Amino acid sequence: MYAFTYERPASRDAAQSLARAGGQFLAGGQTLLPSMRLRLAAPGQLIDLAGVQELASIRREGDQLAIGAMARHHQVAESEAVRAAIPALAHLATLIGDRQVRARGTLGGSLANNDPAADYPAAVLGLGATVQTTQRSIAADDYFQGLFATALEEGELITAVHFPIPRRAAYVKFRQPASRFALVGVFVAQTAGGVRVAVTGGGNGVFRHTAMEQALTGDFSPQAIAGVATDEGEMSSDLHGSSAYRAHLVGVMARRAVEQALA
Repeated sequence: MYAFTYERPASRDAAQSLARAGGQFLAGGQTLLPSMRLRLAAPGQLIDLAGVQELASIRREGDQLAIGAMARHHQVAESEAVRAAIPALAHLATLIGDRQVRARGTLGGSLANNDPAADYPAAVLGLGATVQTTQRSIAADDYFQGLFATALEEGELITAVHFPIPRRAAYVKFRQPASRFALVGVFVAQTAGGVRVAVTGGGNGVFRHTAMEQALTGDFSPQAIAGVATDEGEMSSDLHGSSAYRAHLVGVMARRAVEQALA
């Protein structure tokens, strides 16, 4: 095993100070630690954020829900505040991985990694959330920038995500049985600013389905998007499913999401 130093700061300021010195943040470790075992990553210093309690809060702030970056998946799933304000978000958290993953994985870690098949990006983009960092606030539409790419700069730390509370919302995914990542997942939300539809697992990163948004704005029903196609050319293809299959799944999952939101 190669050598590295391990730090466990108790405050956000201490974590930032270590990052400026060249350390790498460790949230839940669900991606970074396997990468280290496979020698795909070799940080010289790990900054474990588990001791920074201020980053793990979940609270309602007016018409928004503020969730700290270090909130574990199981905390989001079981939080009464989340269940009451955005039940679709709590449901989404129950679908992530297995119990072990939900006990360790974090909201901030998932968003910083931005896996193209991850679940949280669909909720963040679908609800038009704001990603708060140590430096600024980043709108969801500006945050996600493609395959494992985000607007985060070197050393910038996600501290919380502010989710607007929608009128209604739902998340449905068709998961790959082994990894439990989304082969295709669709988050649909009817908000004060209009309808938003976010798709994960289908392409090189989470994206908004504007054609479905337009159709649902006039008629929020499954029938309204029954004839709305998804461009097969924008979908990914691998051993788990072809681009044509994924494009078909987008429509199926979206209609189920609308049905669930109306239930």
